[in-house]
Amino acid sequence: MQDQRLVRPYGDTTDDGMIQVSFTLPVPHDARAEAAALQLAAKMGLDPAMVVHARGMGPDFTFFVVYGRCRHAVDLAEITVTEREYPLLTPAEVNAAIRTTLRRKLVVVGACIGTDAHTVGIDAILNIKGFAGEKGLEYYREIKVVNLGAQVEIDALVEAARDSAADAVLVSQVVTQKDAHLANTRALVGRMSEVFGPGRRPLLVVGGPRFDPAAAADLGVDRIFTRGTTPREVAGYLVHALASARIAA
Repeated sequence: MQDQRLVRPYGDTTDDGMIQVSFTLPVPHDARAEAAALQLAAKMGLDPAMVVHARGMGPDFTFFVVYGRCRHAVDLAEITVTEREYPLLTPAEVNAAIRTTLRRKLVVVGACIGTDAHTVGIDAILNIKGFAGEKGLEYYREIKVVNLGAQVEIDALVEAARDSAADAVLVSQVVTQKDAHLANTRALVGRMSEVFGPGRRPLLVVGGPRFDPAAAADLGVDRIFTRGTTPREVAGYLVHALASARIAA
């Protein structure tokens, strides 16, 4: 019987290892380009592999879709993930916890920083319309939301957080070319440390589809959320983190 810890991609039949990948090569579309795509697929561990789609993108680039069998398997026993360590609360429970813990409204400042103009993620968490059937943080009576929107300069965000006496800063980063999301996050962390001083800055939460939730400590932020995160998850985290900080103090 197959070891249930080991998993392989599924294509036509269970455990056949078939996968589909897409990529672009900086070469014109011709027979040599397709041969190069197949050679690359072989070096990626796809054997056999076939080009199922190839289209020129201008005179100097070709986009490929390649289908093939992957030799590799993943051992589920070796995988660790960041588990949610706090309960999901209803809006009423979140409001009650904020009243008990802070005895005032919790202030959240959110933005997309740098050149990022993709506000879908930050709006899904902050706007009252919310996401996945859940209301955003604007719906919570005990949360004051300051949504700065898109393409916000780091200094402007830090200034807004200071002027608002923010308890938490939420940043969404969708633009990730050349790891812009990582560079922007590190720059924000550095600037907030300069302005607020060690141990005095607001909670800093970042999110986006290419962030690794396990990299929070490396980036210097308090929490990373990735795709599919709902407003309740963020609200629950804020209440949990602020309550923990007060207990520690």
